[in-house]
Amino acid sequence: MNQLSKNLQWLVWGSMVATIVAIAVAFVMQQNRRGQATGEDPGFQRFDSAPDGVLPVLFQVPEFALTNQSGGLFTDSDLREKVWIADIIFTRCAGPCPEMTRRMAELQAAIPASSPLRFVTLTADPDFDTPSVLQAYARRIPAQQERWHFLTGTKQQIVDLAVRGLKLTTLDKEEEERENLNDLFIHSTIFVIIDKQGRARAVIESDDPAMKLKTLAAIQQLLDEK
Repeated sequence: MNQLSKNLQWLVWGSMVATIVAIAVAFVMQQNRRGQATGEDPGFQRFDSAPDGVLPVLFQVPEFALTNQSGGLFTDSDLREKVWIADIIFTRCAGPCPEMTRRMAELQAAIPASSPLRFVTLTADPDFDTPSVLQAYARRIPAQQERWHFLTGTKQQIVDLAVRGLKLTTLDKEEEERENLNDLFIHSTIFVIIDKQGRARAVIESDDPAMKLKTLAAIQQLLDEK
């Protein structure tokens, strides 16, 4: 095979590899865009329950330290030996957040205050959602302060817990994509349920018509676990 033929062969193989890589990159980008549009983490597999009825362990939630609506330090140790439900919203949100909060409030009302269950709501807008803003928001619900914790901090702290810790999405929305002045963020609309050992065990869509029944069933299972 002469040098010209070899060069042509390498050119053909190089073009094929480049095409395959381009297709793969396009696919990943498409999945990422889908995840951003729906508020899902494209690398995170959702589920409601396991086939055998036992909730599997998804991942361990890392240690964290944030500030609650009372202005106090709130850490993972405050949730030790408790089952908890987490979501992410922001108080200026005119999209899914009010409905997410309403459905979380339904769960609060359905579960006795004596139960070792806590509710954790992160803000996607920590620069605006200071403890005093979150406190006013919590009072309007009304949220039981000893059970339902609204957490803020620096942007990096929120990303660390929301994205890296709980596998939730939170992204600033490009100005040209905003539908109104308060359409500021793309964020997940799911509830993550965490067990007494700080392990995520279930992920349930907040707008699922059966959300309440599924969530209560998952909570009861985790509360019964030793």
